[in-house]
Amino acid sequence: MALNLGEATAAAPDRGRAPSVGDVPPALRGQRPAWRDPRLWVGIVLVAASVVVGARVLASADDTVQVWAAAGDLGAGQRVEADDLVAQRVRFADPDALAGYFTVDDELPGDLELTRSVAEGELLPRAAVGTADTSGLVELPVAVEPELVPPGVGPGDVVDVYVVAPISADAQAGQGDQPPPQGPALTGATVVDAPDPASSFGTSGKRQLVLAVPEADAPAFFALLARYDAPSLTVVRRG
Repeated sequence: MALNLGEATAAAPDRGRAPSVGDVPPALRGQRPAWRDPRLWVGIVLVAASVVVGARVLASADDTVQVWAAAGDLGAGQRVEADDLVAQRVRFADPDALAGYFTVDDELPGDLELTRSVAEGELLPRAAVGTADTSGLVELPVAVEPELVPPGVGPGDVVDVYVVAPISADAQAGQGDQPPPQGPALTGATVVDAPDPASSFGTSGKRQLVLAVPEADAPAFFALLARYDAPSLTVVRRG
């Protein structure tokens, strides 16, 4: 069989040719271990910080307690009902301070009465409450001409009461040269009841208000009214 020299020459490898780039296998670089990657450690630090912050937030939330606060302005002598209070969650820096307030778990007395005013949103302090027997306040009814009392006066309002009428001649003679009283007859009295005008006018046409005043002030108020033939009262609301 005849040998084709051209084919034989093409098939033979060219031993004298230098190897090309494609003939050389790529070099393998050494890779850094994953645990030495700084991005891994940054991620671990961020996750750990989030866990710590979350734990502190939950811990501070667990330190809060629900206590009673005034749902609106409450005046001295006012009876405190359930509708007058609202629960607020509070965290006390001093745990001992909690003893001075009513928590929602405390059973409130049925005849709870304020001995001083409590503003809207203020926590209800134990020192500001008592009972009808211990508060030293009495409920004093007054009858006022409807045009001499603000129409919006209601429970919880603090008012001053003035007498606007001439003193009787007999009272003036009995008191000699003593001048008529100046200023309000009652100062800082709390309205504990204010019946609807339509139901409280009665036959006199006057509006009734029930005021909480210190027990010692009631006799002096009635003694003052006795100096007038026809005492007329006017009510001034504070605030």
